[in-house]
Amino acid sequence: HKFRIVYSMIENVKSVDEIVHPSVRETLRYMNISQGLEIHHDGDIPARSGMGSSSAFTVGLLKILYALNGRIISKKQLYEQAIHIEQTLIRENVGSQDQVWAACGGLNTIEFLQNGEIIVEPIIMQDSARGMFEKKFMLIYTGLARNASDIACEQINNTQKNKELLCRMKEFADEAQEILVSKSGDFVQFGRLLHESWKLKKCLSNKITNPEIEAIYDAAVKNGAIGGKVLGAGGGGFMLFYVEPEYQNKVKDALSDYLHVPFKFTYTGSEIIVYNPDFFN
Repeated sequence: HKFRIVYSMIENVKSVDEIVHPSVRETLRYMNISQGLEIHHDGDIPARSGMGSSSAFTVGLLKILYALNGRIISKKQLYEQAIHIEQTLIRENVGSQDQVWAACGGLNTIEFLQNGEIIVEPIIMQDSARGMFEKKFMLIYTGLARNASDIACEQINNTQKNKELLCRMKEFADEAQEILVSKSGDFVQFGRLLHESWKLKKCLSNKITNPEIEAIYDAAVKNGAIGGKVLGAGGGGFMLFYVEPEYQNKVKDALSDYLHVPFKFTYTGSEIIVYNPDFFN
């Protein structure tokens, strides 16, 4: 074989066209890779879980292929090309936000203009406030896998019908930014915004929630969560809750049948950990 791709499957193939993994196949095509490669993918979270892992993979793969050719790619170029690969070449029903956060990292407002341009503005917070904010969240894995493209397809088809809801959700994003940059250090209203946005999000498609998701949400709120939502397209995967630290053990106990995943914010975006340009010489 010339290419060996290791993930939940192992592919040993002689040409790029034989590769089954869509992101690997199309990214190698896009980069005109001709030399043999062995690619190993190890993920800390399950696939199809609403965490943007597929876009993060494409962003990371693009970056290392540029490095392999001795080239540097900017964050803007990185997310623009990853979006092109996923939306145009793979033809997935995916948005553009996952590629942006994977390339840029940090807390940002992302504005998508009608001409296709994407404007990324970092949200500036004091270190102490950012540390406090980070401690307000709990990430819960529902154990329910889903195909984001299928759910997103229905949401896309419902765009005109849901235009008013979508505009209101955009207003929530503006309100959330104001809360984060304020110097009060009171983030409770952010949790309430999460709750209100979740109520609107459920109206975008009948595939976003289900009885198990509703039961998880209700149990979290009953035990101290102020708000939350299903991450990604919906239908399963991870749920994020805003919970004041003094109530987090109570919520964790109430959701003991589900996996709680601690996390921290990162601010660099996709990174190459080891780079040895002389390796192939």
